[in-house]
Amino acid sequence: MSTPVRSFSRLAFRPSRYTTLAICILILAVAGYFAPRHPWAAVVAGIALVLVLIGLYDLTQTRHAILRNYPVLGHVRYLVEMIRPEIRQYLLEDDDEAAPFSRSQRSLVYARAKNEGSERPFGTMMEVYGDNYEFIGHSHRPVTPGDPKTFRITIGGDQCTQPYSSSIFNVSAMSFGSLSANAIRALNKGAKLGGFSHDTGEGSISPYHREFGGDIVWEVASGYFGCRTAEGKFDPEGFARQATDPQVKMIEIKLSQGAKPGHGGILPAEKVSAEIAATRGVPMGQDCVSPSRHSAFSTPTEMMQFIAELRRLSGGKPVGFKFCLGHPWEFMGIVKAMLETGIRPDFIVVDGAEGGTGAAPVEFSDHVGVPMREGLLFVHNTLVATNLRKHIKIGVAGKIVSAFDIARVLALGADWTNSARGFMFAVGCVQSRSCNTNKCPTGVATQDQLRQRALVVPDKAERVASFHRNTVKALSDMLAAAGLDEPSDLGPHHIVRRINANEVRLYSKIFPFLQPGELLGGNCSNSFYASLWDMARAESFDPVKVVKSAA
Repeated sequence: MSTPVRSFSRLAFRPSRYTTLAICILILAVAGYFAPRHPWAAVVAGIALVLVLIGLYDLTQTRHAILRNYPVLGHVRYLVEMIRPEIRQYLLEDDDEAAPFSRSQRSLVYARAKNEGSERPFGTMMEVYGDNYEFIGHSHRPVTPGDPKTFRITIGGDQCTQPYSSSIFNVSAMSFGSLSANAIRALNKGAKLGGFSHDTGEGSISPYHREFGGDIVWEVASGYFGCRTAEGKFDPEGFARQATDPQVKMIEIKLSQGAKPGHGGILPAEKVSAEIAATRGVPMGQDCVSPSRHSAFSTPTEMMQFIAELRRLSGGKPVGFKFCLGHPWEFMGIVKAMLETGIRPDFIVVDGAEGGTGAAPVEFSDHVGVPMREGLLFVHNTLVATNLRKHIKIGVAGKIVSAFDIARVLALGADWTNSARGFMFAVGCVQSRSCNTNKCPTGVATQDQLRQRALVVPDKAERVASFHRNTVKALSDMLAAAGLDEPSDLGPHHIVRRINANEVRLYSKIFPFLQPGELLGGNCSNSFYASLWDMARAESFDPVKVVKSAA
């Protein structure tokens, strides 16, 4: 007989799911009674009435089970969920917890953009005995730091007549449309002030890219925005009109991007403003489609011919391509096409799976594409082993915000670096991760006119230039400590990675590095590269079929 009594007792004193609604009704009744004599009671009654109406609606709506079971009170759950990212970012997140950029990384960019000191008191916060900790070795004979203004490379091979002197640190591809007009203005003016380049992204060259005259790298993607016919095909005449502009320094063919390689995109019709339509050469009132593949070429050989055509139409400017490495035999097929046709790109930009975008399917962001450093190593090795490396410069992009980020990719074979989100931080981005909502709180990634007014172009342009200048200066100091005069002196033997608590290794001992011409002689010592080279072909992106023997 005792068990039923205990059960009844628990039920009797258990708070009801409707307690909050009941309390609101009670408050409404009491406050309503006193309202004629006390003004404050009328206010309370009004608030209680609103809450009661909300509760009654919650009971009858069919979309949210929580609200049906917990009227009024259930809204607290959605409120907390809504502000959870901000609570985590500002109150709970560790300084070195990357999500996708840590507070330490963001703080470093903000400090350098504002010309504030980036010194750290009382020692490092990093776990130097943790797995994958990396560092650069220093020399007992440091040299005088070099002039950061001289840290430049010449891009343009013997097939190019207008080579470009590029900084080793530049603004990566971000389109007008993804970024606001004021963000584009600030980035381009900052590039002009600092003497570095600004990649347009696939959205083409907007009036805001031209306003301050900063060096432009024009990205031509599968939608051929800014140089397309009404049917969406490549328009040679339209391309030539823009490419021959002196402000355009290089042409970059986009094959894929790190955040969503192999995936096209659609800008919904409602977001295609008159400015975006004019910039991209698309009609208003229709979805702006970016296909997942190019229509101007379908084989590696045709791709080389397209590169030659763009170089001719641009008046001999450097032409290259950007991609995130996927099937490795496809890149090797492109290299075989270079050898067979004699046509070479002037540069290749290797994007990484860690790259960012305004919006991408989760599976693509998390599980598609090769990370940047592995992609860089593969591209560098393949070009070295085919004797093409001396003709082609390599740039990289993928979470680069510090001098050490630059140093370690230069050590793996890169010639220069690009940064997108780093420069977004410099113009005020706070990593709210609302880029796809048009509600960016700082006016960086939005087309809302009122929101982007918050971004003051002259001030943010100075910050862009300062971030670049101070980061390259830090690289100069780091190289000097290592006893190196120039960024090109960096090699894989200068960077060290901790493998476990008791072992560290030089990059040169961790990663494989092929010898010049090794793939051409038919006796490549690396079986991985040799087997992929046998699968690749210039006449198709498809691999050579391997006949499997019967079991």
